[in-house]
Amino acid sequence: MIIPGILFKSQTSFPSIFNLKHNFKSFLNPKFTLQFNPISSLKVVWRKDWTLDKAIENDKRYKLCARVVKEVLNEPGQAIPLRYLDKSRERLRLNVRVKTFINNNPGLFDTYYDRIRPKSDLVPFLRPSNRLRNFLEEEKRIYDENEDLVVSKLCKLLMMSRYKVISVDKLVHAKREFGLPNDFLVNLVPKYSNYFRLTGSPGEGQSFLELVEWNPEFAKSVIEQRAEEESHLTGIRVRPNFNYKLPPGFSLRKEMREWVRDWLELDYISPYEDVSHLDQASREMEKRMVAVLHELLSLSLLKRVPVPILGKFTNDYRFSNAFSSAFTRHSGIFYMSLKGGIKTAVLREAYKGDELIDKDPLLGIKDKFVELLEEGWRERAKMLRVRREQVKKDMEMMAAKNGELSEQSCEEAEL
Repeated sequence: MIIPGILFKSQTSFPSIFNLKHNFKSFLNPKFTLQFNPISSLKVVWRKDWTLDKAIENDKRYKLCARVVKEVLNEPGQAIPLRYLDKSRERLRLNVRVKTFINNNPGLFDTYYDRIRPKSDLVPFLRPSNRLRNFLEEEKRIYDENEDLVVSKLCKLLMMSRYKVISVDKLVHAKREFGLPNDFLVNLVPKYSNYFRLTGSPGEGQSFLELVEWNPEFAKSVIEQRAEEESHLTGIRVRPNFNYKLPPGFSLRKEMREWVRDWLELDYISPYEDVSHLDQASREMEKRMVAVLHELLSLSLLKRVPVPILGKFTNDYRFSNAFSSAFTRHSGIFYMSLKGGIKTAVLREAYKGDELIDKDPLLGIKDKFVELLEEGWRERAKMLRVRREQVKKDMEMMAAKNGELSEQSCEEAEL
């Protein structure tokens, strides 16, 4: 089921969209009233999307390694006793001992021995390997090349917010999802003082990042940009709207299907538009909320974000308390995965099968990290193969030797 976002020249060309009321006055001065059911009464049953779940599963091992690396890099001197890291396994969602993890992912860390205290015994420590340090240099290069993109993302996050200011803690918690560098508060924010103002001291109580200057070039959503590009290519005015495509085998009840069609006919409300005049429970506010969610997922690296992270911005972006229900109510736009016991909002249009269609330039960092991991995995596989072959040879030699001893024993017995 596909409902394109173009502006229909004739309403009669899509008669099932409207449930119209009109009286005698409307005959002289036609006015049309769209009939909507209350949003709260609309229920859509969640349905598993195996393909998009696979996209999340594909990144599971990479994300685990990234969490462990981040833990080590955040330590003073970028070194940590192995047993200290073992104590963080539950928080890191690491289901094996750290020593096993290191053996399974060679090339990430070097192990060396040192003392935790001056007179204590020597214990194993972990520090970044030379390969990992080379990757960190590549990461910095990619960030430097895409600094304008990072600045625009940070501006957009602030521009969509109610007061153009967001708690630093929230931004730090979400930085990995949107591709913000670890040091964006220290290096990026002061460098672009024309856009950003930091109030308070991060790590020492509440602090906030405030937008200083509104850049009209940034105040255009992905949907609005797409409509402009389509208008330019076709020569026909295209109305900004959501691409709505239900996955194969998914269907909606007639009541819900009609509501979606009517809802899509409402004017698109830009996530950068001032909506202080809108009622929180109105259908227009629902349209605006979906526009903000769509834009946030579009700005994210993988076009998907865990729902708990989005929930941290509920007040900033004027989401309703039950905002997560929008991901199932608008199943042709979003998918809410439950993979790994974490609710993750996924933007359907961004994927073809389990692969991203258009990759964020900052995903080059992920690609480099995956190359580092795969190099280590290949080395480990080769080492295990050589070890198995050696064991096989040793067993064959032992079998041959035992055979010779057995023959010798038989000959002695005959004598």
